[in-house]
Amino acid sequence: MPVSKKAGSQIVTVDRRTQNRRNKEASEAEVKAMVAAERRKDKVQRRRQIDPTTCERDYSNDEVEFMKALEQYKRTSGRMFPTCSEILEVIRGLGYVRTSTTSQIESTAEALEQQLDSLVEGNTEPAKS
Repeated sequence: MPVSKKAGSQIVTVDRRTQNRRNKEASEAEVKAMVAAERRKDKVQRRRQIDPTTCERDYSNDEVEFMKALEQYKRTSGRMFPTCSEILEVIRGLGYVRTSTTSQIESTAEALEQQLDSLVEGNTEPAKS
């Protein structure tokens, strides 16, 4: 009497690959080189770090310089949300300094208010301070 086998009683292995890719080990340097080449290929001067809701706007050179400096700071420090002190540090790193003190600003504002008041009162020449 012939022996009949049920379906699924035997294991069949089908390997369509010509070589086993998983056993081929690349050195760490080769992997890094491949990743770097891939990044360079895809890297285009994009505005990925700029808020997408304002991408239609044309930024001045100073604004673009600040955005790039802040993005660089985020990458080097590992902080995606820098504090106000850290942002001030980036601004100072770009060479910006405060040119006038608060008292100078207040005195200038007062002088401008006096000139405006004298013009509103009908004097054609602003008051001298």
